[in-house]
Amino acid sequence: MTETLPAQERGTAQGRAVDHDVFRQALAVHAAGVVVITAQSEGVPVGLTATSFSSVSLDPPLVSFYVDQASTTWPWLRTADHFAVNILAGDQAEVASRFARKGVDRFAEPTRWRPGPLGAPLLQDVSAHLVCLPYETFTVGDHVLVVGLVAEAEVHKPGRPLLYHQGRFGRFIPHP
Repeated sequence: MTETLPAQERGTAQGRAVDHDVFRQALAVHAAGVVVITAQSEGVPVGLTATSFSSVSLDPPLVSFYVDQASTTWPWLRTADHFAVNILAGDQAEVASRFARKGVDRFAEPTRWRPGPLGAPLLQDVSAHLVCLPYETFTVGDHVLVVGLVAEAEVHKPGRPLLYHQGRFGRFIPHP
């Protein structure tokens, strides 16, 4: 990989960018794991579904996800002193859909959750929880890359993960 392009070269590179629709079609064939990022900001629980979650580093233990700058949840997440990554299990498509919707109380029934040790909401029945402290943020295009330092990790049920593929949530079925 190269270092970040200078601003003048970046403008030239952006002029060569692929069409948005073609880009979305290409990305749709890539399966991604699904998490729900939760936090508590000013006493209010907030959360969003993310398919851009990734491990970054083992030493220190870092993870990342991207959030759209236009997200109504981002201003709340940005001010939180920590956040939780709820790694969804294969049977939690409805949870993922709920936290991806706008205009609903994501934490109302039927969502099952409890406050974590530092206050961030922890969703029930997930495969694992990671409690993270903000480490770095970077603006990248129309998104913000959020990097978190993992302060706590707990595995609950390491079964099949929930995946996002071709615009739908689904389960992973391993090849025999």
